[in-house]
Amino acid sequence: MKTFAKIIAAPLLIASASLGVPALAQETPSVVVSGDVKQVEVSTNADGEEVTNLVDIDLTVPGTRLVFRTNYENTTSEVIRNFTLTNPMHPSVRLAPDADEDLTVSVDGGDTWGSLSSLSVTEEDGSTRTATHADVTHVRWTIAEIPAGGSGQVQMPAVIR
Repeated sequence: MKTFAKIIAAPLLIASASLGVPALAQETPSVVVSGDVKQVEVSTNADGEEVTNLVDIDLTVPGTRLVFRTNYENTTSEVIRNFTLTNPMHPSVRLAPDADEDLTVSVDGGDTWGSLSSLSVTEEDGSTRTATHADVTHVRWTIAEIPAGGSGQVQMPAVIR
């Protein structure tokens, strides 16, 4: 029963957490931010080649791969520089192991930021260890420049816990 509840609840939690507030943006009302979550589906085409598609979330189980996408658009006639987007990781997912190693992440709720390899986690017994993908609580992007009327997208791969 517990597993069944987790299988059904996971997509609902992910969809509600990410679609309602896909990213926390710095206070710039001139940038419109929206986002979605897609499930990764891998199939084989007629030539026997592996094809990866992003599809609407169906029934998910632990291990299901997802992609969180955040779109941004500069609605002004001015260039916007150093725009920051921050995506919190929902507790039902973890950052995928093949995520870009240059992502700026936090493993402590957004207090400290850096590349995953530069961060550590303090255990309950006081010892420390190198942070892992499962420890990531937030992902942050700084877009150096968004031209007037320009738009773009950032994304991060995740896995259902």
